Amino acid sequence: MDNSTMNISNIKVGKNRIGVEHPPFIVAEMSGNHNQSLERAIEIVEAAADSGAHAIKLQTYTADTITLDVNSSDFTINDENSLWQGRNLHNLYKLAYTPWEWHKPLMKKASELGLICFSSPFDETAVDFLETLDVPIYKIASFENNHLPLIRKVAATGKPIIISTGMANLKDLDETVQTVKSAGCKELILLKCTSSYPASPEDSNILTIPDLRKLFDCQVGLSDHTMGIGTSLAAIAHGATIIEKHFTLDRSDGGIDSEFSMEPSEMSTLVIESKRAWQSLGGIKYGPTKAEEKSLIYKRSLYIAQDMKAGEVLTEKNLRIVRPGHGLHPRYYEQLLGEKVLKDVTKGEALDWSHVKC
Repeated sequence: MDNSTMNISNIKVGKNRIGVEHPPFIVAEMSGNHNQSLERAIEIVEAAADSGAHAIKLQTYTADTITLDVNSSDFTINDENSLWQGRNLHNLYKLAYTPWEWHKPLMKKASELGLICFSSPFDETAVDFLETLDVPIYKIASFENNHLPLIRKVAATGKPIIISTGMANLKDLDETVQTVKSAGCKELILLKCTSSYPASPEDSNILTIPDLRKLFDCQVGLSDHTMGIGTSLAAIAHGATIIEKHFTLDRSDGGIDSEFSMEPSEMSTLVIESKRAWQSLGGIKYGPTKAEEKSLIYKRSLYIAQDMKAGEVLTEKNLRIVRPGHGLHPRYYEQLLGEKVLKDVTKGEALDWSHVKC
């Protein structure tokens, strides 16, 4: 695999920085959850901002740019486990797509609220359109990670690229990454992704994340289709710098992706807990932290447990290992049993070497 240098540590997107040195970048994916209502789409942007997400992501396609208007079995979803079983692709995408004339007002609203707004283009015309809106970053969806002409065109913009890895084997991914690099892109983020809806935690294979980072020398995140936040937090623990989750106002409202989308309160929890997970990583450290130093006195140590006269022998009854930690270390307990105290001592007195001849 090509080891040419990528910007792995720090990618700037708007006012945000993405990298292991920064809190995870949380992306709320709107997808088709607007239910063909611009008013609802704007409410989703507002809810994403209120939840603390860093970005809102759109999808830029039409039914005609993503598939053919054909009514054969090839163009019908035939998967009994799919949310869209039996649906014709063209009809499904007509229902799910985000009208292109909505992009500008949605991006304007996002900007007003301090959100990054970007999109997944699904063909070359979508890239041309998004360039007129000066999007700061691009996302390639899992089902398009083999669309090499599209990837070349996106890479040629010179902007950072996020690519979901769903269904791609290692050979596929290598070809995709080399396509990005050959077009001059230096800022690539791969998203570990399981392209089932919803995905199961058991199929998420989060341990792939550090391997992807090592193999392709780039940042890695997670496009998470599981329910809840557990899988996302596991990804952060293994170095994910981006978490992408489908987002809706209320799953009960229905919509193309609503069944596996996050609601605002859940997104807020993800934002908070993902930052905590990232903060907890720290580095490799043994011994007390600065915050723990004041607690050292509460560790166990050796104390006199009964009043004693000079010359009496230390026994299991009159010498105890207790809290706090002002006395001698417990490692000396067995050594001191049977020794005589040199002076009178009282119950509750911390034992030190002046008490014994040893």
